Amino acid sequence: MARTVPLKITPSDEHELRQMVRSHRVSAAQAQRARIILALAAGKTYEAISEELECSRTSVLYWRKRFAGAGIAGLVSRYVGPPLSTLTPKLEARILNATRRKPPDGSTHWSTRKLARHLDISHMMVARVWAKHRLKPHRIERYMASNDPLFETKAADVIGLYLNPPAHAAVFCVDEKTAIQALDRLDPVLPLSPGRAERHGFEYFRHGTLSLYAALNTKTGNVLGKTASRHTSGEFVAFLMQIVASQPRGKEIHVICDNLSAHKTKTVTAFLETHPHVHLHFTPTYSSWLNQVELWFSKIERDFIARGIFTSKRDLARKIMRYIEHYNGSAKPVNWKYNDATRRIA
Repeated sequence: MARTVPLKITPSDEHELRQMVRSHRVSAAQAQRARIILALAAGKTYEAISEELECSRTSVLYWRKRFAGAGIAGLVSRYVGPPLSTLTPKLEARILNATRRKPPDGSTHWSTRKLARHLDISHMMVARVWAKHRLKPHRIERYMASNDPLFETKAADVIGLYLNPPAHAAVFCVDEKTAIQALDRLDPVLPLSPGRAERHGFEYFRHGTLSLYAALNTKTGNVLGKTASRHTSGEFVAFLMQIVASQPRGKEIHVICDNLSAHKTKTVTAFLETHPHVHLHFTPTYSSWLNQVELWFSKIERDFIARGIFTSKRDLARKIMRYIEHYNGSAKPVNWKYNDATRRIA
């Protein structure tokens, strides 16, 4: 086998290379490279060095070139890393433009790393641009557009009752929270403890459902409540009678409610004819957010219903009324504001 031309090294380089081989302070990879250079200086072939040191012939050739070019300093690992990039206005616009388009792989939205690979840039650069412009492609918000042709008129009527209610009149926001389940857990609840959340068993027994009629007094924040097995026109009228009974006789009462068919029956019309001081104001279609009692429904759902345990429908009704009683002890009206009356509500 032909011998290669020995690599010429100086005595001082040879001394330092042998120290590297014997040293316990240099990395194993760097000591291996020193052995390669010493073997090349001894005139050994690439094949022999590869077999003796268990490395590839390409590796031997690579480190020979590195040593020939930079000496012992060339044996130190160099990680070039990704090319440096600067966030220019042009690149920022490119990121924003790409973010608003769908990914070509068929997915619905970008992640920082996916977009970075697509644009061949750092994912942290994408993250900084998104944070600067408050972009969150992973999030989605839903909305419901009202198709009511009288939306503006009805919305203005309701908001007017909030901001400038009639003198000497009571304004109530009324709605039904339907299908509240009386769920009883079959397994005991494991209480809250340090490092562990309260735990409920997966199995439950359903005792039935109730509907809750609620009327929020916009002036005081107090809530009138009534439970029923069904939400019918008759139950709605019975609840209106409860509202009337809670106010001084003959006082003007304005009731804000939605467009449920049970609110517009002949029974309701007959009740209004016999109680001319009661006035119904309907919110536009798909505009439940205009009804303040929805805020209170959200609160009772979080505070009480979602994690409640009820042994029967009667138990559910009793606990709901107890919650309302305690709530009214510290009730506050909704601080409703509408800052720009010239802006269209949508």
